[in-house]
Amino acid sequence: MDGMRDIVAKNLRRLRHEKGWSQEELSFRAKVDRSYISQLETSAYSASVTMLGKLARALGVDAGDLLKR
Repeated sequence: MDGMRDIVAKNLRRLRHEKGWSQEELSFRAKVDRSYISQLETSAYSASVTMLGKLARALGVDAGDLLKR
């Protein structure tokens, strides 16, 4: 597991759960594939800066919130 990748994964999962959203709901709102959300949340993939912005907008948070320890 990679440090920042794990932090993004945990924050993404936490923020999504706080909204009460499924991965499918977040993927719909962010206009990305659901399997990509799953792979981000399990640290299989690293998100680009563009993707972090897209996910943050969908969640209604600052992109920095996805990077906080």
